[in-house]
Amino acid sequence: MTPTVRIAVVGDHDPAVIAHQANPRALALAGESLKLSVLGEWIPTESIQDSSRIAGFDGIWCVPATPYRSMAGALAAIRFAREKGRPFLGTCGGFQHAILEYARSVLGWADADHAETAPEAERALISPLACGLVEVTGEIRLLEPSRLAFAYGTLEITEGYHCNYGLNPRFREEIARGPLFVSGVDVEGAVR
Repeated sequence: MTPTVRIAVVGDHDPAVIAHQANPRALALAGESLKLSVLGEWIPTESIQDSSRIAGFDGIWCVPATPYRSMAGALAAIRFAREKGRPFLGTCGGFQHAILEYARSVLGWADADHAETAPEAERALISPLACGLVEVTGEIRLLEPSRLAFAYGTLEITEGYHCNYGLNPRFREEIARGPLFVSGVDVEGAVR
């Protein structure tokens, strides 16, 4: 019998979003590679009021397509994963919100915000990229010792982007000063 892994796919499903179309296939490929049955279940952000909605899952994947209908719901899922040591993957907007959750909950930056939803925020931790990365591919250098470098088995990868926001470079040093580890950068050294 094949072991089953249940993944909470946190985000607001939109069948027109290319990344959302790819999510089921990505989970199936991961399952094939690991010889597991991987079941993903979409969990809308507004349905997450506390950890009870996601506690029964083996892992959490916070997916692209922001702004989320409920930033609080997405942040609650991310916080649960971080505090409980539950496997977590944040892609695009999910990655951005993971940084935001860390800044608010671990660093105590209550005013940390996302420029997409709070463009006038004093501490816009996530800000517009100087040059949007929409429908482009780029090289990423994976840093050691990271789980990401271990998982890929290489230190140089090429990935596709569809993103207009990222970590505000103004806060990179402060964010990485604690236990959070930057595991991937582009050719110019920007966090990816």
